[in-house]
Amino acid sequence: MTLTRRTFAAAAAALSATPVWAAGAKRPLIIAHRGASGERPEHTPAAYRLAVDEGADFIEPDLVLTKDGVLVVRHENEIAGTTDVASRPEFAARKATKVVDGEGVEGWFAEDFTLAELKTLRARERLPALRPISAAFDGREAIATFQEVMDLAKSESKRVGRTIGVYPEMKHPTYLAGLGLVIEPRLADALKANGLNSRSAPVFVQCFETAPLKTFAKLSSARRVRLVGGDAKALVTAAGLKEMATYADGVGPDWSLVIPTVEGALGPATSLVADAHAAGLAVHPWTVRAENRFLPEKLWRGTDPAAHGDVEAVYKALFATGIDGLFSDFPGLAVKARG
Repeated sequence: MTLTRRTFAAAAAALSATPVWAAGAKRPLIIAHRGASGERPEHTPAAYRLAVDEGADFIEPDLVLTKDGVLVVRHENEIAGTTDVASRPEFAARKATKVVDGEGVEGWFAEDFTLAELKTLRARERLPALRPISAAFDGREAIATFQEVMDLAKSESKRVGRTIGVYPEMKHPTYLAGLGLVIEPRLADALKANGLNSRSAPVFVQCFETAPLKTFAKLSSARRVRLVGGDAKALVTAAGLKEMATYADGVGPDWSLVIPTVEGALGPATSLVADAHAAGLAVHPWTVRAENRFLPEKLWRGTDPAAHGDVEAVYKALFATGIDGLFSDFPGLAVKARG
């Protein structure tokens, strides 16, 4: 069919009117992993706002619960790595050793603090040796609630004139439920209260656990993504992905499951993307980081683990497979590579 100027304009308008997060969108999403966490302390308003300025489509808050049942944003329920709690004498007695998802963990835990107590703490960079620029922003901001992050996404959408989505992860839901802190209904209620309870809303709910996603599906219409670690290859076989499609709308694999490393270099793509798409699943790999430390050896530039390597090669290889989005600590670099 020959496109006239009018039909071409109409087609272009229809494409531009398709939200980037919607089914059928033509370009992959850029998901700011904990915000622009390679440049600002993770999960802080500053990290999220920088991610928006750099062109991210979604910001990702990891969710844990406080002692009084409030959804707050931290990478883990153990908070010593990302706050100044260890230097606070008033909380010294809260230090504990717990078994979380089968692993012994020592430190301070969000579920042992009320929201008011957590708000007295200040965020800090988790990897200061690798990210000294980010560490320079230590101590400036408090722990955010999930509601504050949703409010930020709304205000930033207005500021930049495009919709900024949220991509919350339920962290350790089975462990928290064992403490009487059930995350699924709290998250579902929060999404409903903020107009995000639909398949067309700019939100994905992610988790490394299957049962909580199935439970969440009964409580909310928001789309769900099953996260998969690099050691869980059985989950991303063609048969495994078909089973996943019975309870999830997408798969979030470690990016090495899409582009494996072979002899220190990027190898050929696996069939994961094609198999997932055949099962009706979107594919959002995680997490692309720019530092040499996180790249295959042959993509290093120099010998400093903190220096940036050839991360563009990773972005380009992933985009070439037809993925529907990716997570990055450096959303600006991902946006640039996407073109």
